[in-house]
Amino acid sequence: MNYADIKQYDVANGPGVRVSLFVSGCTRHCKGCFNKETWDFQYGTPFTEETIERIIEYLAPDYVRGLTLLGGEPFEHSNQAGLLPLLRRVREMYPTKDIWCFSGYLFDEDIVGRMLVEWEETKEFLSYLDILVDGRFVEELKNVNLRFKGSANQRTIRVQESLAAGTIVPWEGC
Repeated sequence: MNYADIKQYDVANGPGVRVSLFVSGCTRHCKGCFNKETWDFQYGTPFTEETIERIIEYLAPDYVRGLTLLGGEPFEHSNQAGLLPLLRRVREMYPTKDIWCFSGYLFDEDIVGRMLVEWEETKEFLSYLDILVDGRFVEELKNVNLRFKGSANQRTIRVQESLAAGTIVPWEGC
């Protein structure tokens, strides 16, 4: 797996100060994507144990609220597998910090309805996420007034509560 960027201090992709990891690789190719270079799975830098250690270090300060995964597409199969060692470490080292993920895939249809059945990594991957912003970016529905979303069709979902309830439980922070 490769990654495009790591933002040590990010306030745009979730509440509070966050560490954001932009993974490489996306097959969704949304029209108007702000990060087209990350569609290429080979773009950027190899994601290594040293990368994980750097992110763990960046998460250490008390003022850092959590980790955000973006892309590219974190839910691409190879990216899920590549991110699992990081997610395990974050939960082990910082159990009170939250983990957000942005995906062009739909939680109920694509992730739970297909990936969870097809790929063994998806169940563990989901177990670490607190919040998922799902849905393709739709340029015609772009709205700069939305909090932590690019277009009006996207949803901000409480992952664990939604899995337990068997229905979408929205995050009301926006």
